[in-house]
Amino acid sequence: MINIEKKPELLAPAGSLDVLKTAIFYGADAVYIGGNQYGLRAKAKNFSMEEIKEGIKYAHANNVKVYVTANIIAHNQDLIGLEDYFKKLEDMGADALIIADPGVLYIAKETVPNMPIHLSTQANNTNYKSALFWHKQGVERIVVARELSLKEISEIRKKTPQSLTLEAFVHGAMCISYSGRCLLSNYMTGRDANKGDCAQSCRWKYYLVEETRPGEYMPIEENERGTYIYNSKDLCMIDHIPDLIKSGIDSFKIEGRMKTSFYVGSVVKIYREAIDDYFKDSSLYETKKEYYLEEVKKISHRDYTKGFYFEKPKGSEQIYTHNTYIRGYSFAGIVKDYNPETKIATLEQRTKFSVGEEIEFIPFKDSTFKQIIDKLWDEEGNEIKSAPHPKQIVKLKVSKPVEKNTLVRKKDF
Repeated sequence: MINIEKKPELLAPAGSLDVLKTAIFYGADAVYIGGNQYGLRAKAKNFSMEEIKEGIKYAHANNVKVYVTANIIAHNQDLIGLEDYFKKLEDMGADALIIADPGVLYIAKETVPNMPIHLSTQANNTNYKSALFWHKQGVERIVVARELSLKEISEIRKKTPQSLTLEAFVHGAMCISYSGRCLLSNYMTGRDANKGDCAQSCRWKYYLVEETRPGEYMPIEENERGTYIYNSKDLCMIDHIPDLIKSGIDSFKIEGRMKTSFYVGSVVKIYREAIDDYFKDSSLYETKKEYYLEEVKKISHRDYTKGFYFEKPKGSEQIYTHNTYIRGYSFAGIVKDYNPETKIATLEQRTKFSVGEEIEFIPFKDSTFKQIIDKLWDEEGNEIKSAPHPKQIVKLKVSKPVEKNTLVRKKDF
């Protein structure tokens, strides 16, 4: 059965040129990036102006859009240089600016009036009247607050014009503070989360100490009234693609500008496959739900949650015992070349692998496939037993054809 609903944009994060290219290879419709200033991921590699230019050129050559973050909550000194920055981005062909601060929006509308503006989730837009207000200020897209349910998003969609598109996070890390507006990091470490320098203090383990009983630690627990400083599970909506679409969301956003190309490529691939399967045949999507979930669980993650989409999170949506990731697989390497005549692939190693081990290829269009490494050769054609060196170039025979830039993983034991 062909689905006649509008297919949503799949929007991927990119903290570097390599990640941008990987996201595009695995099927992203758009990517969002940040420069060295004005964005909320100061610790990401981020893009120089030359890299932004190269990234936009590469993306546009592949019919992919690029949105640039300028979503800090700005103080007076942060406004310096914004006009020049926005003009350069417009000249480079950036497809939109992601903005949270009204002052930054004011500068953008004065400086680059034809540049599309997306309102960041950091602006905590939670109702249709606010959406209409921002639309009148020239905003073309609202990145809805993460505290909204699908029912609330659906109401916003019904009460706003189609010229205003809606974007929502569907996968990745969740911030415990309201729409990401947090003072905890700033207070405890001097690192301002609202300027992109969050120390993620919410993910630390806390105990309560009463001042007359030093050294006596009492655990902080959650009750029916709510939670306080806790470590949230990661969002995952791969098994609710139809619900997201029916709510009227135009763009599915993956969190992770601090993430590696391996992470971003793996997540984009499975969401691309799920969305395309649903629009090809909704029953096909339903039959493959367990497969999608199994695949996202192979990617480095915390325990998963549905966030606020169906109900307000309860105590079970937090992780109380640790702040580490669940890692079932490691990034083994990336395909740099493939010879269809010899069926030999050239790989650039990322994690040590050896003859006799099983590795798994992650093609863009086809399903992942496993194979045991029978033989390995170095660049000179010498047979070797393992690839222990970072970014070592090796060759091996592959059981199926693979494209350049295909990611390779191996299971952790």
